[in-house]
Amino acid sequence: MGCVGSTPATKDAGGSSDGTKKIRKPKPWKHPQPITMAQLKQMRDEFWDTAPHYGGQKEIWDALRVASESEVTHAQAIVDSAGIIVSSADLTLCYDERGAKYELPKYVLSEPTNLIRDS
Repeated sequence: MGCVGSTPATKDAGGSSDGTKKIRKPKPWKHPQPITMAQLKQMRDEFWDTAPHYGGQKEIWDALRVASESEVTHAQAIVDSAGIIVSSADLTLCYDERGAKYELPKYVLSEPTNLIRDS
């Protein structure tokens, strides 16, 4: 029995009945200036080094990092086992079971379209 206005759980747009979304690759994006892989790696390292200081649990940040560096099927298993609630299917917005918010920039999830490839 639920609240007066509650309805039975139904499958959401992501295809699950528990409110979590299926993870998908982020949409292509462009960095303001073309960057090299080394610059992208530095940006990612700086984000992951500082992210836990903005709140949330270190274990969740660690799981999100591993998920962001994994293939989609593995990423789905990682967030599911860590109890992460995926609000945006591309992992840019997630929550933990306590309601703490985790925002991930696109540059930790995928490469920009204007990445300078090392030749």
